[in-house]
Amino acid sequence: MPVPWFLLSLALGRSPVVFSLERLVEPQDTAYCSPGLSCHLWDGDVLCLPGSILPAPGPVLVPTHLQAELVLRCHQETDCNVCVRVAVHLAVGGHWEEPEDEEKSGGAGDQEPEEPRNASLQAQVVLSFQAYPATRCVLLEVQVPAARVQPGQSVGSVVFDCFEAALGGEMRIWSYTQPRYQKELNLTLQLPALPWLSVSAEGEDVRLVLNVSEEQHFGLSLYWSQVQGPPKPWWNRNLTGPQTITLNHTDLVPCLCVQVWPLEPDSVRTDMCPFREDPRALRNAWRAARLRLLSPRSWRLDAPCWLHAEAALCWQAPGGGPCQPLVPLLPWENVTVNEAREFPLLKGHPNLCVQVSHWEKLQLQECLWADSLGPLKDDMLLVETRGPQDSRSLCALEPSGCTSLPSGASTRAAHLGEQLLLDLQSGQCVQLWDDDVGALWACPMHKYIHKRWALVWLACLLFAAVLSLLLLLKKDHVKGWLRFLKQDVRSGASARAPAALLLYSADDAGFERLVGVLASALCRLPLRVAVDLWSRRELSAQGALAWFHAQRLQTLQEGGVVVLLFSPGAVAMCSEWLQDLALAPGAHGPHDAFAASLSCVLPDFLQGRAPGRYVGACFDGLLRPDAVPSLFRAVPVFSLPSQLPDFLGALQGPCVRRPRGLAERAERVSRALQQALDSCVRAPGPGPPAAGDQT
Repeated sequence: MPVPWFLLSLALGRSPVVFSLERLVEPQDTAYCSPGLSCHLWDGDVLCLPGSILPAPGPVLVPTHLQAELVLRCHQETDCNVCVRVAVHLAVGGHWEEPEDEEKSGGAGDQEPEEPRNASLQAQVVLSFQAYPATRCVLLEVQVPAARVQPGQSVGSVVFDCFEAALGGEMRIWSYTQPRYQKELNLTLQLPALPWLSVSAEGEDVRLVLNVSEEQHFGLSLYWSQVQGPPKPWWNRNLTGPQTITLNHTDLVPCLCVQVWPLEPDSVRTDMCPFREDPRALRNAWRAARLRLLSPRSWRLDAPCWLHAEAALCWQAPGGGPCQPLVPLLPWENVTVNEAREFPLLKGHPNLCVQVSHWEKLQLQECLWADSLGPLKDDMLLVETRGPQDSRSLCALEPSGCTSLPSGASTRAAHLGEQLLLDLQSGQCVQLWDDDVGALWACPMHKYIHKRWALVWLACLLFAAVLSLLLLLKKDHVKGWLRFLKQDVRSGASARAPAALLLYSADDAGFERLVGVLASALCRLPLRVAVDLWSRRELSAQGALAWFHAQRLQTLQEGGVVVLLFSPGAVAMCSEWLQDLALAPGAHGPHDAFAASLSCVLPDFLQGRAPGRYVGACFDGLLRPDAVPSLFRAVPVFSLPSQLPDFLGALQGPCVRRPRGLAERAERVSRALQQALDSCVRAPGPGPPAAGDQT
C-alpha cells in the first residue's frame, strides 16, 4: 500500500533516518548473491511445500542464517511501499567420504590419475513469506564453484528483493532447500505501526485519537469498505492535528475504515480499518443484517459489511420448538451479502424458514413466506429420499426426528402413516422441492385434527347426557351444578388467546405488506388475528360489509379489540365521512373492508361506546398520532413500533394475565415491523461523529 511521506516518517521515526532507507526502483522482484556465487530467481511464485527431511547423499548446500531489513520500493518520488529484504546465508553440509590410504589401495605406480575430490554444488533455496492475509513462496537457484566447497564452510549468501508488507503487521519468513536436508530456518518480524491513529474505549463511546503535529493540515474520511463496488462514504472533514473523533459503540462495524491524507496537491491517501477483528463491530454487523424476500423464489441477506455466512432452509412447526434443518437434502451454502440468491424450491410455504450461521453459530432465522402466505400451518413435511435403481424411502419430519413411513413408532406421524401415504398418492400433498436425490412434500393435517375433535365432542355430548340424567335425579343441586359449569366455561373462555380485528385502508402494496407483517407477528404472541388479507375468498363471497359485521360481532363477543390502522388514505376517508361526503357504493375496491366498515364504526364513536372496544394505531414515519381525526382519538392511538409494548398491553386487556416472554416477543415484533417499515419510509442515517481538539 503506498504510504505518504508524512505518515511513513511518523511510523519509522521523526528523525531523518527514514531518508537513509535504501530505495528500490525495480518494479519486479530480483535476487543477487555474494561474489563467487551464481544465483537465479525463478519467474513467479512456487507452491509452499517443504516436504519431509531426507538424508544428504553427499555434500549439499544448506541455509544457516536468515536476516531481514526494511527498504523502500518507490514507483514515484513520494509513492513508496515498505518492503522487506531477506538474506540467506549458506554453508556446505551433508556426508563426506574420506579418501582411502595409499597402502590399502596399492602403490602409486599402480593408480590412475586421481579425480578432483570436490565438485561444484547447486541448490534450490525456497523463501516462504507469510503476513496476513498474504502468503508467498519464491525459489532461488544457487551454484557454488568447486574451489569453495569445503565441509562445514560458509560459502556466502543470496539476497532477495523484496516482500512487500503493511506497517503494523507481523510477518514470518521460512527458508529451506528442495529437497530438504534439515529443519527449515524461520524468522518473525514485527513491522512498526503507524502511531498517528489509536483506538480507545470509554463507556459507551469509542475514541479515535489522531496524533498528528499541530501544524499538519490533513483530510479525514470515515467510510464503509465494500467487497463489491465503491466504498460508501459516511463522514468527511478537513482538520488540523491533533484530533479526537468520538463514535458510539453501536456505530462500529468491521468494514468501518479511516482514510487520511495531507492537504497537498496530488497527495496519496492512506487507509486503515481498525475494527476488522473487533467483537463489538462483528455483533453490530449481525444485528443490522436482515433477510429479505425479493420474489417467491429469491431472497437476499442485507448487511452493512461483508460477513462470512452460510445459509440453509429449515422447517418450523407451529407451537414453538427449534427449526429443523433440511440437511443433507438441502445443504448449507455460502452466502454473499447484498446479493440476490435463488431458492431451489418449486413453491413457497409459511413453515419454510431460512437459517444463517457464522462459523457454525446461528445468527439469523426468518420465515420469509409467513408475511405473504399467513401464519404457520399444521402441515406434516414428508421427506422423500431417492436411491439407485429407482428405490425411494419416505419419512415424516417431527421434533424427535424423521419417522419412517410406515412405522410402528408411537409418534403422531407413525399413527397416521397409512393415511399420509394415501394423501401423497392421491395428490393432496403439495410438492415444495424436487431433485435427483429426493423431494419434499407438505401434507395438510387439519382434517385429521377435525376427526379427532369430532370424537372428543361425541364423548363430551355423551358425558353431558349422563350428567343431565344425574342432575335430574338431584333437583336440589341443579342450580349449584349449573353455576359451577358457568364459571368453568367463563374460566375456559378467559384462557383463550385474545382476538383482534385489523381494519386498514389499502393505500398501496407497501402498506398492505406492512399490515401483513404486523398481523403475522401478532399471531405469534399469541393473538387470534382477523384481517381481510387472509380472507379474500370469504370477503368476495359475503361482501365487505357483511364480512366486517360478522368479524366485528365475533371479536367483540369474545372480548377482543377492533384495531383501526390509520394511514394518510384512511385519515382522508374518515374526514370525508365526517363531512357527510361519503363516497358512493362501489367507489372502493371489493376488498376495502375499512371503507365498508366506517358506517358501523362511526356510531360507536359518536355514542361513546368505543373505549375498551377499539384502539387506534399508525406507523412511525408514515403518520403522526395527532393527524388522526379528533373523534377517533377518544380511544388510545399508538405509534408503531415505538409504542409497541403499550399497544400489545391494550390488545391483551387489563384483566388478562401477561404470557411469559411477552417482552422478548414484543422485541421480535418490533424488529419485523421495522424491517417492513424501512421499505416504505427511508430510515435516517446515523448522525455524524463528534470531532474535537486533543487536549
